Amino acid sequence: MAPKVLVSDKLSETAVQIFRDRGIDVDFQPDLGKDKDKLQEVIGNYDGLAIRSATKVTEKILAAADHLKVIGRAGIGTDNVDKEAASKKGVIVMNTPFGNSITTAEHAIAMMFAVARQIPAASASTQAGKWEKSKFMGVELTGKTLGVIGAGNIGSIVCDRARGLRMKVIAFDPFLSSEKAEKMGVEKVELDDILTRADFITLHVPLIDATRNILSRENLEKTKKGVRIINCARGGLVDEQAVADLIESGHIGGAGFDVFAAEPATENPLFGLPNVVCTPHLGAATTEAQENVALQVAEQMSDYLLTGAVANALNMPSVTAEEAKVMGPWIKLADHLGSFIGQMTDEPIKAINILYDGVVSEMNLEALNCSTVAGIMKRANPDVNMVSAPIVAKERGIKISTTNQDKSGAFEGYMKVTVVTSKRERSVAGTVFSDGKPRFIQIKGINIDAEIGAHMLYTTNEDVPGIIGTLGQTMGRAGSNIANFTLGRAASGGEAIALLYVDEPVAANTLKELEATGLFRQVKPLQFDVA
Repeated sequence: MAPKVLVSDKLSETAVQIFRDRGIDVDFQPDLGKDKDKLQEVIGNYDGLAIRSATKVTEKILAAADHLKVIGRAGIGTDNVDKEAASKKGVIVMNTPFGNSITTAEHAIAMMFAVARQIPAASASTQAGKWEKSKFMGVELTGKTLGVIGAGNIGSIVCDRARGLRMKVIAFDPFLSSEKAEKMGVEKVELDDILTRADFITLHVPLIDATRNILSRENLEKTKKGVRIINCARGGLVDEQAVADLIESGHIGGAGFDVFAAEPATENPLFGLPNVVCTPHLGAATTEAQENVALQVAEQMSDYLLTGAVANALNMPSVTAEEAKVMGPWIKLADHLGSFIGQMTDEPIKAINILYDGVVSEMNLEALNCSTVAGIMKRANPDVNMVSAPIVAKERGIKISTTNQDKSGAFEGYMKVTVVTSKRERSVAGTVFSDGKPRFIQIKGINIDAEIGAHMLYTTNEDVPGIIGTLGQTMGRAGSNIANFTLGRAASGGEAIALLYVDEPVAANTLKELEATGLFRQVKPLQFDVA
């Protein structure tokens, strides 16, 4: 029997035809996604579900999806899909991460022009019968300095277009190497340089803990007088009230916002201010982009349902069914090793080397490589997955190499990940025990045996008395329960490390208290996806 796919949002007829041409039974009901009860009633009849943003795939709907194998999102954002519930149900969630890039980048450039020349206000004034030529004095883009926060897929396109406009482009991105920046023709700088030097600032980063409110009031007050702010990335990256206040004070010269902290944005402190251009999240709203992502999702879903090939999956490794039984724990270990490195590394990564020893060296190393790299890159971009991670790494100029060797030690097999930056090399190794649980077995060349938990605390210190007591007492006073406590040292009196597996995230004031003791060189909270 042919696989059956439900299209519950508006996809082009060409995309729907791709399913039909590939021999898939497709049910095109573009308004069904708005009816949650009806969707829940019928979802059990389908192998695949193709959506845009209108359909909300909740845990309740997934509970009724007895035959569903794949959800394909035509677009990058998958906030409308309960990915955890989908994973537990065994449903693959795919997206189309690169189909909107040019469109979003072009919208940022268009917003920059609109703000530079006050085009919307000038148009409204002229059509109202006024001729206020002297009121709408603009500025040229040529020769101005553009500060780009985030030089990934979309940000790099913005850099290219801005250079074509003869702008001086400076970019802040912790994962942008100097070599890659040179190839792009941009100057790699720190965030403070963006704030003090840029005439225009545009954001192209995901909304994660590290980027939330990155343009805070404090940072906005550091900016060059007359700066113009463009946000076509995510709401929550910029303090909108602070922008409004600084526009009214005359410090900020204008702003263009396509995204807002609260959407739909029916009211906002930016609305009604002079030289502020606002659009209703139109970054991906072009005919070409909508068509591209629709065609892409139809191809991806068809490939998976007919051949088992997995592309742009957010919650499943690219391995065969036969490999999955053996490789599952090792793929999880690879992700944990990468995540550890990613959370510990703030500077741009130049190279990643992955060593496979023993039994793991005979597995599907491509999938393990992808899982490792995805773990590293997820700190900067949570939308990175096993398929897109190598592409993102390549775009950032990161060299990836692997080393295979026969069993060389006490373990039947292990993995070691080493990253190289301009400042240091950092390595971490792990294995999978017979119970199927991944473990850390070496950090910075120091042997340990650490169970991996969702919330952990990593410390480094000189091997002196009192460390265990200080950690235990401090965590105890904070009410932080320690599930597991692992220590390791290079030599007596030398460098030592500790890994604490705790039940809840360690509070910021607890971290400060530990740092204030002066006993620790480093105090770092870590999080791992152990589901």
